[in-house]
Parts: sequence; C-alpha cells; structure tokens
Amino acid sequence: MLEKTLAETFGAVDAAMEESRPDLSIDEVGTVTQVSAGVVHVRGLAGAGSEELVRLPGDLMGMVAGLDEHGLGIILLGDGTALSAGASVARTGRVVDVPVGDALLGRIVDALGRPLDDKGPVRATKRMPVERDAPAILDRAPVEVPLQTGIKAIDAIIPIGRGQRELIVGDRQTGKTAIAVDSIVNQHDTGVVSVYCAIGQRGTAVARVAAGLREQGAMDRCVIVVAEGDDAPGLQYVAPYAATAIAEHFVAEGRDVLIVYDDLTRHARAYRELSLLLRRPPGREAYPGDIFYIHSRLLERATHLRPELGGGSLTALPIIETQAQNISAFIPTNLISITDGQIYVSPDLFQKGVLPAVDIGRSVSRVGGKAQLSAYRSVAGTLRLSYAQFEELESFARFGTRLDPDTRKKLERGRRVREALKQPQYETIPVAEQIAILLAVTDGLFDDLPLERAREAEQAIRAAMRESHPDLAARIIKGEKLHDDDRTALLEMAERALSPLRGGTPNADSGDADD
Repeated sequence: MLEKTLAETFGAVDAAMEESRPDLSIDEVGTVTQVSAGVVHVRGLAGAGSEELVRLPGDLMGMVAGLDEHGLGIILLGDGTALSAGASVARTGRVVDVPVGDALLGRIVDALGRPLDDKGPVRATKRMPVERDAPAILDRAPVEVPLQTGIKAIDAIIPIGRGQRELIVGDRQTGKTAIAVDSIVNQHDTGVVSVYCAIGQRGTAVARVAAGLREQGAMDRCVIVVAEGDDAPGLQYVAPYAATAIAEHFVAEGRDVLIVYDDLTRHARAYRELSLLLRRPPGREAYPGDIFYIHSRLLERATHLRPELGGGSLTALPIIETQAQNISAFIPTNLISITDGQIYVSPDLFQKGVLPAVDIGRSVSRVGGKAQLSAYRSVAGTLRLSYAQFEELESFARFGTRLDPDTRKKLERGRRVREALKQPQYETIPVAEQIAILLAVTDGLFDDLPLERAREAEQAIRAAMRESHPDLAARIIKGEKLHDDDRTALLEMAERALSPLRGGTPNADSGDADD
C-alpha cells in the first residue's frame, strides 16, 4: 500500500515538472531592426549562439556573427533585397553546415551545398559544420609524400608535399588559376580528390574551369564550390570554410585531398565589407583586426594526419592577387607568413610568353626536398642556382658589353633551360619524362639546337622515354635514386632522340599550343 502511495506521489510530481518545463518545440523568434547590404541587425533571439543558422522570410538563411548594443548582427547567406525592418527571424538550433561525401564528386555546389549544375539534388547522407578546429599538432605527421603538379618548373624546383600549404601569388591575368587547375588535372592516376573553391569569380570564369576539368576527365573526382562575385558577401565569406569541410570528410576516410582557394583576396574583401557593416572597428586598409585569424584558421586545417588517424592529407593551394607586383601588401604578407612557401607568377614573364610564368627566384617551398622524389634531387639540385645566374647574366648582357665565350655559352644554355620549362596548359608531364627532359637540357644536349626546336626536342625525348625505359620510369616513381648508370642511359636515350633534329628545319606544327 505504501509503495503504491509513493508511486502515485512521485508520478504527480513528475507530471507537474513536465508541465512547468518550457515548450522546446516553439521557435524562438526575433525581429529585424535594421537592414544593410548583406547584413541585418536583430532584436530578440536571446538564446542564439555564435555561427548559428537563423531563418528569415522567403527561405533566406543567415548566420549569427556578432552581438552589440543594437542586438544580434546576422550575416545574410543569400539575397536580402526583399527584407525590411520588422521581419521575423527564427532560430534553427544548428550551426552552418554542408553536405559531404562521395555524392558531391563531379558536382558544382554553392557555399551551402545547394546544387548549381543540372544534375538534380545532392543526395548526401551526412553533413558537417563549415567551421571546425584544426587538427592538433600531435595528430599531424611529417609532410614527406610529394604531390606532383605535372609542371616541370614546380615539381623540380618548388616541390609541393601532401599536407602542405603553398601560396600562388601574382598580378591578375598572369596564369595563377591555370597552375592550380593543371595541378588538379595531374591527379588523374594518384587517387587524390580535388576541391576547387571559386570566391568572388565571374560565372564565365568558373564555367571555363569546369569545362576544362570535364574535357580533361578530371571532373568525376573533383568538387567545385562556387560563390560568384554577384553573390551575397556572406556566401563569399563562408565558401572556403564550406569547401574545407567537404574536403575534410575525405581526409577523415584516409584519402588525400587537394583544395584550391581562388582567391583569398576577394575573400578578405568580402569579410572587410561584412565587418564594417557589423560596426567592427577598422584597422589597416580598413580590414578588421582579425583578418589574419580568419585565414590562419582556414589554412591550418590543411595537414597530413598520422597513420593511426587514417593517414589522410589535405594539401592547400590558396591563390592571392597582387597589384603592380606588390607582394609586401597587407593581405599577401599575411598569407605568405601563414603558408609553407609561395609560387610567384610574374607578369613580365607572362608578357614574354614564358608560360607558366613562374618566377623561380621569388618562389620557394619551405618543405623542399623532404617532399620530393629522390631522382629530382640529382637532376635539379643546381637548376635553381644556375637559372638565377642566367637571369642575372641576361640582364647584364643587355647593356651591350662584350662577352667572353664562356659567358655566351652560359647564356645560350640558360635560354634553352627557360624554353624547356615552358609548358602549355593541360599538358601535364609524368615524373620520369620531366626528369629525362631536365637532365638532357642541363647536361647541354639542347645547346646546339635552335631555340625554336626546343619544343620538338622535348616531345622526342618524352616519346623515347615512354618507349625505351618503362622499368626506369617505374623505379623513379617509387622514389628510388637515380644512379650513374641510370643517368648515362637517359643521356644516351636523349642523344638518340635528338639526333634526327640536328641540322634540320623545324616542323610546322611544333610550336607551343595556346595557353
């Protein structure tokens, strides 16, 4: 009897407590008090958290970005021209996230994972928040495995490793995107997944990149995340973080991923615009004080994980645009200090037709030979120094000074090295063929060939390498050293390939392809 009475008493107490609890199914609603271009201020929503998604009229989404005396600052993730003061704002209870998984491969999506192509909805079964902490130091492994770009000037002299952050920097219209896209195309047989993030780009430029990837057969292992120049600044701000979240899903599965941010100059401008509208104090060049932090927390997510954590890697190629070759400007210097090296693209070389226009003297990889195949080290060890000396000699020779035979010989060889480093877009070159070409040109086999035949000579060496030394090519890819016997065999092969070209006239179709 007593047990029955106690059960009834406690049951009544539980029922009373249930009635007194707030109804969590009722949405917390606030009111828009002020509307700006890309930002609204809201009163209410006392329980909203940082970076929480909120819902506005017309299925418009926003992200909580700040709290001040005027209420909440909300970054709009879409077109807010139809909004006005007095509109209602409801919490969603979740942070900004994107769909992830294999369902995104081959797709073009916006910063929220919504499809922009004609392939229907993205049927992903998992979502991840766009903002995540970077992996801890103890969770990271050394960067030792190379990520081959297929570009001779980069793979030989400015090597990139899986898990590295290598900045591509240069003036506008100098071929920065072409280098990044070629790096994506060259992953066709490596198993590397690629994510291309377009920030503030024109729609035609993004369509051109997507078409190029399709033509090269690279789109089926690539995800394109787009925030166009006429999209809301909030979408441009969120886009690189969303692209990184998509990439991190593959990394967590133990896969290697290459991500390209094109470009972070526009990302910084979008964030500056949002910050000023949110009434944050401006600093240098009107950028907010945390402009360095937003890029560092993005790029620190690039890493190579330890084997017990899956061993996946995320390699980042952020692109930055300079004005009048000023790499000491605020945003470029910030990113140079965050990344592990930079590939500097020179407008002067671009105008001279040296494509890709990589300035070897200003470019550097702070990982260097640790993430480079051994065969490169024996071939390209002195290439950077000798090429820099050639450029100095060439500048000096323009003054009309009489040159001794040895100096003239160095100049002629340097010009042929420069010709050998030229490369049309979408024509990525396998590792073994790169090494055969560089070995031949640095050993002087191109010295007695006219400059206009350098491209034809390169093609002859590539064909000979494919036909006569497949075993050596396999050993090079495995990371084995290039022994003296191997060097001799490659030089003899190159000599045989070049012998028909000596003394003849170049073929009509041996010129460079359009870049």
